[in-house]
Amino acid sequence: MDLIIDGWFHERGVLWPGQAMSLKVKKVLDHHRSDFQDILVFESESHGNVLVLDGVIQVTERDEHAYQEMIAHLPLYAHPNPKKVLVIGGGDGGVLREVAKHPGVEEIIECEIDEGVINVSKKYLPSLAKGYDDPRVSVKIMDGAKFMDENQDSFDVIITDSSDPVGPASVLFETPFYNAMYKSLREGGIVCTQGECMWLHLDLIRPLIDSIGKTYSTVEYAYTTIPTYPSGQIGFIIATKGRGECKKPERQPSEEVQDGFQYYSTELHEASFVLPAFARRSIFGKK
Repeated sequence: MDLIIDGWFHERGVLWPGQAMSLKVKKVLDHHRSDFQDILVFESESHGNVLVLDGVIQVTERDEHAYQEMIAHLPLYAHPNPKKVLVIGGGDGGVLREVAKHPGVEEIIECEIDEGVINVSKKYLPSLAKGYDDPRVSVKIMDGAKFMDENQDSFDVIITDSSDPVGPASVLFETPFYNAMYKSLREGGIVCTQGECMWLHLDLIRPLIDSIGKTYSTVEYAYTTIPTYPSGQIGFIIATKGRGECKKPERQPSEEVQDGFQYYSTELHEASFVLPAFARRSIFGKK
């Protein structure tokens, strides 16, 4: 499939049939195949530099904060005192950048299976990749499930920043992976994962939440709005081990930190768990 036609990048995915997202291309910066996937980086006319994996937009400089801030700060501010954080995926560095804004966090470990994503992000997405500069960060180029199996009862927060459940990322949306995260969590810990789109993927979201609800203490769905993701919305599955729900933050950012955010706030934290009626009924069976 040609990704760029007549100067426009076209995102057409199997998980959103019948619709597409297009961005005008100013310049292709990098296009190659890694050991795991097709990697494309281009400068767009209106959204800055754009990272595309296997034909699907992962990051644009214009709106990335709507995703990075929420997937990181929803679990981190819901935890009273996170010390050790694991990020699975997130090779662009954006989640690391946000986790590093929590001064109480002592150790941040990233497991990214494809080093090629890290390399192009450091070169072409420096505003995200600056997350790698924090001295608390260490990077493991390996399978996240294997790392968690070797590090059980270890983390206060686990954040899985994955691409869609196609290709190498498909296992990240299956119950065994959530069981692995549960075992790697400390008591009172929180996991937050990319949870797909309520407009498109309720058939994926509901069975997964039902399945992991048998293991985790609480399982919730929150969401953010982001223009360049399918249907302009992406969700987060937030689950806990030995503690209550995460709808109200346990901590709040300082005024200085809040001034640096472009999307997250304490008010939005709570609001992000309020779902449209159709989604609430479909995911949780509640009227």
